[in-house]
Amino acid sequence: MKNVNPGRYSSEMDGSFVVFIIGMRINRLMAIHKWLPVVRTMGPMIRELYEKPDLGFISHEMMLSARGTTMIQYWRSYEQLEQYARQGHHLQAWQNFNRSVAANGSVGIFHETYVISPGQYECIYTNMPPVLLGRAGRYLPVHGARETSRQRMEGNIDTGSVINGGE
Repeated sequence: MKNVNPGRYSSEMDGSFVVFIIGMRINRLMAIHKWLPVVRTMGPMIRELYEKPDLGFISHEMMLSARGTTMIQYWRSYEQLEQYARQGHHLQAWQNFNRSVAANGSVGIFHETYVISPGQYECIYTNMPPVLLGRAGRYLPVHGARETSRQRMEGNIDTGSVINGGE
């Protein structure tokens, strides 16, 4: 049980932040020549984001399914996310997708964007390593003013016991 923190934890972010969910679905399994290049574009983008923290990217989690992938990303602001979408590895990947795959339907892509204001989220992790928002923010033990979902949602957070400083 490497990296598991026994007990109950929550996470806290400073100010507002963005949750960006992006993914792809393989619609034609046999069209490997269409979907494999799409799959391969994510690695260079994620490396670029971690190498350049000034872009506003905080962290990500990847989830795989039989037909594709879903990635949950955390960003400091919508403006930074939008700016990144128009540059770097992402712009090239988007142009390649539109040129070679978008019209034939062998691969589907999606994204959802949420701007989260302070006090408008809460989370709980029991016997878990830091994941999702727990990895993006400060991982805090649940006790006292963080005991219930309502208390965490209202922002009654004692920041005296921080486990990690986030990424």
